[in-house]
Amino acid sequence: MEVVNPSQTKKTVLPNASSTLVLGILSLVLGCGFGLILGIIGLIISKDGKQLYEENPDAYSGFANLNAGRILCIIGIVLNGVAFMVFLFWILGIAAIVGTVAGLEVL
Repeated sequence: MEVVNPSQTKKTVLPNASSTLVLGILSLVLGCGFGLILGIIGLIISKDGKQLYEENPDAYSGFANLNAGRILCIIGIVLNGVAFMVFLFWILGIAAIVGTVAGLEVL
């Protein structure tokens, strides 16, 4: 029977796993401008950790946090992008109404 040294079985935590999770949560909570930026940053910094895990999955722990953070970042980007587009169309609609009303007053 082989004795395994506990220090040899210790796994390294993936870099930026917890920060990706935090950025993913913040991208959902914060508004359309800031949340969109945080979601994109979270996806960018999670790339290295995912690549390290795919190369050697037995050496690293914390992939669940990294993966959950990536999913939250993607959801945050999509929701904040939709909110930004709705806001943009709302502003353009208001500008069109104001332009139309201003054009009628000139006549």
